[in-house]
Amino acid sequence: MEKSDKITELYRIITEVTTIEECENLFNDLCTKKEIIKMAERIYAAKLLLEGKTYNQVIAETDISSATLSRVSQCVQYGNGYSKLLK
Repeated sequence: MEKSDKITELYRIITEVTTIEECENLFNDLCTKKEIIKMAERIYAAKLLLEGKTYNQVIAETDISSATLSRVSQCVQYGNGYSKLLK
């Protein structure tokens, strides 16, 4: 199976999740607790940026690096996921 097919299969499985419990079970099987926490921190940082918080405010409220925050900010500004899902 091609790498892109594997990624598409991951996305397909995620879209079939219908409850928070199913989602929790899936992510607990797929990721370490630390990976889940890091993803949650990125989403929280994106929410704060969308609320108009500054980089310094976001870093003070989260446990992410300035490099990670820069990546999140780029996705908030130019990506397709955060702005549609977090509003």
